[in-house]
Amino acid sequence: MSAERPILIVDDDAVLRETLADQLAVDGEFTAISAGTIAEAEEKLSARDARFDAVILDVSLPDGDGRDLCTRLRKQGQKMPIVMLTGSDAETDVVRGLDSGANDYIAKPFRLNELLARLRAQLRIFENSEDAVFTIGPYTFRPSAKLLQDTAKNRRIRLTEKEAAILKFLYRAGTRSVARQVLLNEVWGYNAAVTTHTLETHIYRLRQKIEPDPANARLLVTEGGGYRLDPEGVPASELA
Repeated sequence: MSAERPILIVDDDAVLRETLADQLAVDGEFTAISAGTIAEAEEKLSARDARFDAVILDVSLPDGDGRDLCTRLRKQGQKMPIVMLTGSDAETDVVRGLDSGANDYIAKPFRLNELLARLRAQLRIFENSEDAVFTIGPYTFRPSAKLLQDTAKNRRIRLTEKEAAILKFLYRAGTRSVARQVLLNEVWGYNAAVTTHTLETHIYRLRQKIEPDPANARLLVTEGGGYRLDPEGVPASELA
């Protein structure tokens, strides 16, 4: 089963927020964090270790216009998909929403399954785009380029396709351990010819690239019959 993906829901309608959160959690694909105002949303987005794979953002909020928040997020360099919700589907409103930086624009009332389908579509587009940039410990990770960068020392680490896929899936899992078989299935698919030994070999080679001391892994750690990422495991000062 895929790791839950954190989604921020920003809407002043508490019932709608709860309904969306429940629907997002049904298949274990997403986990929802809610905010009822722009101020609350900005607080959650700026929190230490905050991570959201996407934002569902209402236009009309008690303390401002969601489109203005969207514009600010883009100016701050936030690249995650933003799906805007609005009570109006007039062309001028749609254009203004998209011009503010939103990836998609859905008028209320909407069908939940349609919203989820469009959210998944935007996430797929984002993950395969050049804009997808994630932080893994002291590294900046660009999955589409199969690249890790240590900005402090201007050092680049090239990854293989499988190594990039392993890191991307572990990143999505947050700090939770992912069982070997789950990771194997996600990266290689259900291929009977590929065993956990193949995965262990790739983990070994990946650690050679990213760990200051590969024999004492602290960023990509073994835990509970699987692997997880520890963002605090390797300070930038320790990188060679």
